[in-house]
Amino acid sequence: MSEYNLKQRIRNGELIYGASVSMMIDKDSLASRVENGNYDFVAVDSQHAAYNEDRLVDFCNMADSLDIPVNFRIKHTRNTYLIGNYLDLGPSGIEVPQVEMEDTVDEAVAYFYYPQQGIRSWGGGARKNSDSMDRLEYADWWNNFGILWMQVESIESVTHARRLAKSGVDCLSFGPTDLTFSMEGHPNHALQSVDECVQYVVQELKDSPTAVCFRNGNPSTREKYADMGVTVFLE
Repeated sequence: MSEYNLKQRIRNGELIYGASVSMMIDKDSLASRVENGNYDFVAVDSQHAAYNEDRLVDFCNMADSLDIPVNFRIKHTRNTYLIGNYLDLGPSGIEVPQVEMEDTVDEAVAYFYYPQQGIRSWGGGARKNSDSMDRLEYADWWNNFGILWMQVESIESVTHARRLAKSGVDCLSFGPTDLTFSMEGHPNHALQSVDECVQYVVQELKDSPTAVCFRNGNPSTREKYADMGVTVFLE
């Protein structure tokens, strides 16, 4: 097992693989999915799926018992002010959908990290490792553990990728379907395919600590996107 946590591994440029799962999955099925796919984390969604807070707590507790980090996509771009509340329910990471504005990133970073890096409020018994450390030790641990993603799903966000990859953002993740809608609305844009957008963002972030994630869907396309410079995969 790596001596580094998942955030550090992403920052180090390792190839990282995640599995999208339902919050309703049972423990045996979750363990089997992760083991068979050799996945490093699992991702659950509230943007396009039903969820409630109690279920998220239960899911995160189940995943924690299997030592599996949970990345949680929040319901809406404008809910970044609630990121601290979501994290108090147990996820190890947050994905913000449909990010286009730098202000969105600034707010997400602020509510994701504890002082003095951010302004996340202290509290929450369901937090990851909530009983393991005192206040300052825990805040420092979290700020070096939690994973924050911004999802790029439009031509505008792709072309502004460098501005969105602010300090504290671990990953820019692609939403290929909504990005395709956006490209169809810009038929004369220089970037005319999702793959061209991926290559553009990888190039823009080549000197940045922020990684690029692609929803490749299945392991068969890992090599293709790794060759482009993608290091985080969601299947």
